[in-house]
Amino acid sequence: MSERTFRIMVRGSFDALSEEQRAELLARAAEHDVFNAAFTAEGSLTYDLAMRPFFTFRYLEYGEREEDIVAAGERAQAKAELWLGERGYAYKALKVSAEDMALMPLAKRQRKAQAAG
Repeated sequence: MSERTFRIMVRGSFDALSEEQRAELLARAAEHDVFNAAFTAEGSLTYDLAMRPFFTFRYLEYGEREEDIVAAGERAQAKAELWLGERGYAYKALKVSAEDMALMPLAKRQRKAQAAG
C-alpha cells in the first residue's frame, strides 16, 4: 500500500492576548506572513495580527488509507494546541480542514506527463 499525503489546516483566532503577547506576535509577524506559508511536518503558522486575530497552521501528515485523514487531522490539531499552549496564547474556535492529495485532480500538464511516461 502506498503512503498518502494529507494537507491539514488548523484555523482559529487568538483570544485575550496580553499586551506583551500581542507585541511579541507583532514583532515576529514577518516570519509568519502568508507569503512564507508552507505545508510542513512541523507546521507553518501564518497570521496578520495587525488586521485581525485569526491564524492558520499548515501541516503535512501521512497515512496509508483514506480513512487515516481523520487521525491526521487530530494530530495536527494537537500540534497546534501544543504550540499555542507552550507560549501561553489563548485561542478559540479551532477548525480543522484536511485534503488527501491522492484524491486531488491533476492539472492538465500533470495528466500529459503521466500519459507520456
